[in-house]
Amino acid sequence: MREYLLTLCITAAVTYLLTGPVRKFAIVAGAMPEIRARDVHREPTPRLGGIAMFFGLCAGLLVADHLTNLSQLFEESNEPRALLSGAALIWLIGVLDDKFEIDALIKLGGQMIAAGVMVMQGLTILWLPIPGVGSVALTQWQGTLLTVALVVITINAVNFVDGLDGLAAGMVCIAAAAFFLYAYRIWYSYGIEAAAPATLFSAILMGMCLGFLPHNMHPARIFMGDSGSMLIGLVLAAGAISVTGQVDPDALNLYVGSEKEAVHQTVPVYIPLLLPLTIIAVPAADLILAIVRRTWRGQSPFAADRGHLHHRLLEIGHSHSRAVLIMYFWSALIAFGALAYSVNSASMWIVLSVVFLSAIGLVLLLLPRFTPRTPRWMEAFVPPRYRRARRTPAHAPEASTPAGAQSPDALEDAPAHRAPVAAGVSGVNGATAVGHRARLADRRKAGSSR
Repeated sequence: MREYLLTLCITAAVTYLLTGPVRKFAIVAGAMPEIRARDVHREPTPRLGGIAMFFGLCAGLLVADHLTNLSQLFEESNEPRALLSGAALIWLIGVLDDKFEIDALIKLGGQMIAAGVMVMQGLTILWLPIPGVGSVALTQWQGTLLTVALVVITINAVNFVDGLDGLAAGMVCIAAAAFFLYAYRIWYSYGIEAAAPATLFSAILMGMCLGFLPHNMHPARIFMGDSGSMLIGLVLAAGAISVTGQVDPDALNLYVGSEKEAVHQTVPVYIPLLLPLTIIAVPAADLILAIVRRTWRGQSPFAADRGHLHHRLLEIGHSHSRAVLIMYFWSALIAFGALAYSVNSASMWIVLSVVFLSAIGLVLLLLPRFTPRTPRWMEAFVPPRYRRARRTPAHAPEASTPAGAQSPDALEDAPAHRAPVAAGVSGVNGATAVGHRARLADRRKAGSSR
């Protein structure tokens, strides 16, 4: 565990320290696209944050290669090299897209090639545990097609959800934490060495996201861009493929009986990892809804719009930070709920806890305008938006209010609508929260994904 934590910390530190210089490089290189109709930030913000994340990945793999226990993984398995090869290819495509806005079909082809590169080096699904049947061995073509499809779907699911500050990095970090806990349990508790690569990939992925989040939280100073979103999506898919398609369910020896019975009993363990979309269900649902919505309108599935889940949260009145936290909540509930169910599927308390927390999540969705107010003595320790408004004393003369200004009473009684800040206005750093779509300028053209 200590070596995994050291790898995580080194990855996070390298990513964090490199993000600042990468931001300056992105500004000089002109990787600051104009604000589009579906964007929620008000000032052009540099992208190319995936550069720092990729070098964090390289640093994590390099450190792990020189640690006593993890170095054996690089000698016995080719999966780390397969991941690095696929990650380098998808990262290069993302960097070109962040700078030159390449076509969506070209990106899709690059994603398939990156997945194919990993398959050629051994990172592929070899068999599937199917309830009532057992472990079904896949042919080379079946394993290749399933692996490529899983990688492409996961990459695009993460890319689709990258629309608010800190949203994609935080949700992938939550999913990676669930993967890490499961894979480490399989590797350490049951002594299955085939789960070690997935454990390492998850630790490195958490480090990449945690190192980038301080720069990407609202208001973001830099965006990860496609170079970052596609990269973390590929690493997430690689971990799922490694632990699902190459760990024999019968090797766990959890249950006594035939192989069919063992696989049937362990289905709650393998479903969340066989389908990463179960872990990242929120971005996967967003991806499916976006494809259906655009196809229904007669548009291309790759056309950009403002119909994503995070856009709808802003439209119903949630602030930028609250919308991100709500998405975090649902991702954590699904990921760790599935993880707890895989550990003990017979516990009714797990089901009741998930139902109770789901009810809380629904209540949060229905209270978009609720802003908690803190006591007076706590106001010095909380952000200004949680402080009570100061009222002007009744005996104060009216002339004390400057001409053209509003008194605090008038401000409190006025509607809570603020005019959008124009791009380039000083004092706005990165993306800024907006509420209803009516406050946005009417733009008819929408560019590609950010």
